[in-house]
Amino acid sequence: MNSTFSVVGRRTPYRNEAVEKVTGTAEFTVDIVLPGMLYARVLRSPHAHAKIAEIETDGAEKLKGVKAVVTFRDSPKVLYNTGDRYPPVPRVFPQDKYVLDETVRHVGDTVAAVAAESEDIAEEALKEIRVKYELLPAVFDPEDAMKLGAPLIHSVERNLLAHPKLELGDIERGFKEADLVFEDKYVLPIVHHCSLEPHATVAAFAKTGRLTVWTSTQIPFAIRGQLARVLGMPVEMVRVVKPYVGSAFGGKQEMMTEPICALLARKARRPVKLEYDREEMFYASTTRHSCKIELKTGVKKNGLFTARQMKAIANTGAYASHGPPVTGAMGWFFSCLYRSPNIRFDGYCVYTNAPPAGAFRGYGNPQATFAVECQVDKITEELGLDPVEFHLLNTHKVGDVEPFTGYKLETCGIQDCIAAAAKKAKWTGQRGRQAAHGTKRRGIGMACMVHCTGAKPDLPEYSAAVVKFNENGTVSLLTGLADMGQGSNATLAHIVAEELGIRLDDVMVAPLDTDVVPLDKGVHASRGTAIGGHAALMAAREAKKKLLAKASEILKTPPSELDVKDRQVFVKSFPDSRIEIGKVVTWSLIEKSPHEAIMGEATYEPETNALTWGAHFAEVEVDVLTGETKVIRIVAAHDAGRIINRLGAEGQVEGALLQGIGYALKEKLLLDETTGRLLNADFIGYNLPSSLDLPEEIEIVFVETIDPIGPFGAKGLAEMGMVSIAPAIANAIYDAVGTRFHELPMTRQKILEALRQKPT
Repeated sequence: MNSTFSVVGRRTPYRNEAVEKVTGTAEFTVDIVLPGMLYARVLRSPHAHAKIAEIETDGAEKLKGVKAVVTFRDSPKVLYNTGDRYPPVPRVFPQDKYVLDETVRHVGDTVAAVAAESEDIAEEALKEIRVKYELLPAVFDPEDAMKLGAPLIHSVERNLLAHPKLELGDIERGFKEADLVFEDKYVLPIVHHCSLEPHATVAAFAKTGRLTVWTSTQIPFAIRGQLARVLGMPVEMVRVVKPYVGSAFGGKQEMMTEPICALLARKARRPVKLEYDREEMFYASTTRHSCKIELKTGVKKNGLFTARQMKAIANTGAYASHGPPVTGAMGWFFSCLYRSPNIRFDGYCVYTNAPPAGAFRGYGNPQATFAVECQVDKITEELGLDPVEFHLLNTHKVGDVEPFTGYKLETCGIQDCIAAAAKKAKWTGQRGRQAAHGTKRRGIGMACMVHCTGAKPDLPEYSAAVVKFNENGTVSLLTGLADMGQGSNATLAHIVAEELGIRLDDVMVAPLDTDVVPLDKGVHASRGTAIGGHAALMAAREAKKKLLAKASEILKTPPSELDVKDRQVFVKSFPDSRIEIGKVVTWSLIEKSPHEAIMGEATYEPETNALTWGAHFAEVEVDVLTGETKVIRIVAAHDAGRIINRLGAEGQVEGALLQGIGYALKEKLLLDETTGRLLNADFIGYNLPSSLDLPEEIEIVFVETIDPIGPFGAKGLAEMGMVSIAPAIANAIYDAVGTRFHELPMTRQKILEALRQKPT
């Protein structure tokens, strides 16, 4: 940590919304109640693939208390994508969905919706809607769906939605030059975000025809733009307000409840609230892409790669959502984790009749990294090399050119991460030990990862911010960056407070209202601190420049000789000559003529994409009698550039590694591939990790490279904490019991079965 900072990098227990959340006064979308508000419920398809032959809503409409019923006949005939940005980016996000359609493509797809005086009445009304379906053939496996003659899910020639490819060098020559070639297959499951707060929206039209939407989202400006386009409204006639959000993990990077809620509000001419229940969250929101991965890797006996090839088949379900960019991202992260002269990636993003998959923390990276890092562990064993030394030999260094985008690496701390984590984990001499007690065996494993800071060059990246001094010397920060519980508001407050020489609690972050705050791309791709934070820093610098200019008039000293600290402007050469910030602001606003506010504004667009790096070491204990695996210890080392909010950063890593443990050992959404129904669409059947699954020891190391992309040298962090946890655990399990797993989750049953089949 740099001791010259007053706020940045320090372990300060600060969250600006903490009191409201702890006392229960924080207002989430579900807490909003408007005069005359109606309650919405949605009728969902019991079939995986069908055409609505007839739909009769008279019974529902005649029910007392029902104020609006909508079906595909009421739906705008405007195709959209739930995960799109505004303006739409069809190349990246194919437009394939109507608000309501006469064809349903997965169990749980939307058929109709009702708005009524109460939820009970709305539920009763759903029972009165009569639907006759013309059943269509369904397909659930992406490999089957790609075959010629497979049932078509959309009006396309094939169910292959996207085929992102990358080829560098001569892959065939690379395999010929290899001393050893390894080929393996890996299977990754459907898993769900399981955010504590479900999707929820309140929509209300004013008498002027203007729509206001309160919604649980991480992309408020994208929601505004998409709603305007779908509803045929000018964008200025749509206002989106983001209340507190109870986590998202990428799942609220989608337009879900908003359009149907708005349709009902328009028809009923009254405010409407729509909240998904937990079963709907599993069926009707999005999931992580299940994936089948084939790896082929050529290496020399000295451990250097000669060729690396991946084929990834991603099941995007019934609608595109983020499918094409997620599949492409697998190739990005696969290609740039290691140096290799020859690389080939073939991604297949495939429609099926499964519930749609979308954005989820890591964005394709956990799938790709699990396969790569499990195979690398196998390769090192075959070559007789230490995995740590192998990783150090093959990973990137500053100045290398990242193959997927062609960007030069300005910073790269992967080797320092590996070395620091290996030392903390006491790696030397531990591998291969079987010592434990009774039926329990212990093992240790490692895995590495790379991630991004923003979505450039696939999508344009920009954030804007406004910093405004108040009369008492406090500051208001206006940002369109959505805090969804991850603490971005607190981190931005650190940045602004540091630059302006004020306290953290002097920074008030304005509520996110698209009428008030400047445009922002939203929260995705670990961009918040680096890109949103850089915009906040630039705006703070502009405000500081104006503050010093005003103070120079009072102190009779040039602005270049002034600075700010401890809420005061002072003369650098005579520190006792100083004035409180509040007095300068009051003088400028009230006493001086002409009166002038002191504020700064800025828009930031990065020129490149800064890669972030990490190494995870996991120690596990496996009970060979029961198959139970307990993660005893995790050492996590990350290069996220300068750490701005240290406690927040540590919390991000701890939460991410628990998600990684769930991915490794517990979570799988079970789909009946005969009917398309989910078999565990609740928190009883879905095996979610809890605090009891946290390791006994967690050690977090930050390797602070200073990258120009972010404020004070910060890069992204939020996603990478989970990316290589699952392969580190898989490699540790192999070290403990000698069995490799190519499919997640590694449940007790699978471990027991593998141990039974293992030769004695």
